[in-house]
Amino acid sequence: MARKGRAARLTERAAFVPPSGRSLDTSSLAEQGLAAPENKTGRILLIGCGALAREILDIKEKNGLDHMDLTCLPAKLHLYPDQIVDAVEDAVLKHRQSYDRIYVVYADCGTGGALARLCERLDVELVPGPHCYAFFEGNDRFAAQAEAGEITAFYLTDFLVKQFDAFVWRPMGLDRAPELRDMIFGNYTTIVYQSQVNDPALLAKAQDCAARMGLDFVHRHTGYGELETTFTRWAGEGATA
Repeated sequence: MARKGRAARLTERAAFVPPSGRSLDTSSLAEQGLAAPENKTGRILLIGCGALAREILDIKEKNGLDHMDLTCLPAKLHLYPDQIVDAVEDAVLKHRQSYDRIYVVYADCGTGGALARLCERLDVELVPGPHCYAFFEGNDRFAAQAEAGEITAFYLTDFLVKQFDAFVWRPMGLDRAPELRDMIFGNYTTIVYQSQVNDPALLAKAQDCAARMGLDFVHRHTGYGELETTFTRWAGEGATA
């Protein structure tokens, strides 16, 4: 069968539905994302993952990055990483006429390099790293820890602790068939909770997640890691552009 051309594939794929959410509720960010501001021109736009919305807004406020606007794609795209690339492309094309610069607040996120290739073609930059666990920890440090044996760890961030049932427990069928736990997580030894904020309630919930999965528990407070340093670099580039 002949491979379909790009035009045919674009015609067949579902029409782009812009993120419509206005709330920072984690369920809304997962399902609807975060809508872009109305009629903003001459500024910087961040196109992010809904799982990072709170962190992005905190970094903006902490560093006074008021010239940056944010829209987020639904976090649930992480359950279908092949859809992330098309959704990012559509978002960039929708907004690029209104903004001086656009940055993509994703890492590779399971796209096998396809997202990086898209961003290079569209001349936009994304956050360096294979996934958010790496840039929260620091990419070099994360790689060193994996090399040292932490490759058997399952990672949680603040967002994933809050959305553990929606993103882990139910999609893997563990709510219906708990016996699948050992089959799915049999090669894992530890849950590593990378916290972005210091919240005792989230820490307790992360410990409960580890208990439910039958894994040891490690907590490391990473803060925003290289996500924050990347933003400040982007802000500087925008000022000198």
